[in-house]
Amino acid sequence: MFEPKNSLSVTEVGAERAVPQGIKVSAPWKAKLLTHLMVLGPGLIVMEADNDAGAVSTYTQAGAQYGLHLIWVLIILLPICYYIQEMVARLGIATGQGHAAMIYKRFGAWWGAFSLFDLLLLNFLTLVTEFAAISLSLSKMGVSPYIAVPLAAVALTSLVFTGSYLRWERIVIGLCLLDCSWFLIAWFCHPAWGAVAVNTVRPSVPHGGITSDYVFLVVAIVGTTIAPWQLFFQQSCVADKRLRFADLKYARMDTLVGACFTVLVAGGMMVAGDAAYRHGFKFVDPAKMAGDLFTVYGPFVRNAILLLMVNAAVLGTTAVSLSSAWAYGEVKGWPHSLHRKVKDAPGFYAVYALCVFAAAAVVLIPRVDLQQIIVGVQVLAGLMLPSAIIFLQLLLNDKELLGARFVNTRFNNVVNWIIVAVLFTLSLLLAAQVALPNLFPSPTP
Repeated sequence: MFEPKNSLSVTEVGAERAVPQGIKVSAPWKAKLLTHLMVLGPGLIVMEADNDAGAVSTYTQAGAQYGLHLIWVLIILLPICYYIQEMVARLGIATGQGHAAMIYKRFGAWWGAFSLFDLLLLNFLTLVTEFAAISLSLSKMGVSPYIAVPLAAVALTSLVFTGSYLRWERIVIGLCLLDCSWFLIAWFCHPAWGAVAVNTVRPSVPHGGITSDYVFLVVAIVGTTIAPWQLFFQQSCVADKRLRFADLKYARMDTLVGACFTVLVAGGMMVAGDAAYRHGFKFVDPAKMAGDLFTVYGPFVRNAILLLMVNAAVLGTTAVSLSSAWAYGEVKGWPHSLHRKVKDAPGFYAVYALCVFAAAAVVLIPRVDLQQIIVGVQVLAGLMLPSAIIFLQLLLNDKELLGARFVNTRFNNVVNWIIVAVLFTLSLLLAAQVALPNLFPSPTP
């Protein structure tokens, strides 16, 4: 079997992985629960971090424009979320290395450089959109962007520069759980819960029929399901956490819990958008929607939406920046672990800081066209995603690399190739619609 470079052996991993000391459990179920809590992290974080600023905008727009008519699409997201990221977790445990390193080793320097360049470029543009959301949200609360954005960049850097993987993970899981506030927002908006249930399980069409805008939002919702950075992030995170072969079933549960939680939170966002739809507010962006809802539901809903936009951007920023730092460190052969102090992995931490502060600086440039950057991110993500998933699928079918235990089964391949085909089609449609807005014209009234 492939012996990963710059990683611990299975025996060393078992000896050095952080395990709570002095904890004795008598019941098997308690031991399993404790193990699950120890493994919990990479799957939940990678899923919920994908509910970033762009996802908040997409889900709330879907609700604000079409009410509950698009909530059924979230059912599609669950298997796609799980199956793709399950492969990533399995590959990370089996090899002990990150995704970028594996592409270089198995497909050569050219394809490795291609995937790394695309990842770094797309990640940087994504980071710009995250800081744009921070700027927009806090400016609505009276905080100048020239204060909010630099402070956010410093806080995000401090979060990672602790030299402790466990400390970083605990803080980020706490930020993920803050997204439960979307359920409170949905409750305060008093939706018709019966209609929510019906539209969740039964596809429906709005009164205006199927238009190009409707199709575009369907594609956009599915397109937010998985992003290229997620593949690189979770595999590197699993390797950095030093999960063992015996942890695979718990890593799968972590991924499933993350997928379910993410879809539920997305549903909360869509229900909040539905409140704007029911009251006839025109959607511009989530911050403007929050201000409109203030007139009906009061300050809690407004402030909660604005702060959750910031939280979503913070989660997205730390995850996206780490995926870049891990990938670049793996390829360069640098020490690249959150277990190390800054002085022991200067290149790894420098890449993270550079990504954060450079993106923050772009947002502060006067009159920069952020909308063009957002459009570019959508197009580039649509073009990169299918190739990234195909690399993953090929790696998971490499018996020499993984052995019989971790290689894809026939069922895995059938399900995953179907997902690849669906994502490929939807990604191309999304990229084409963004690049050529008149390609799918709306029907004339």
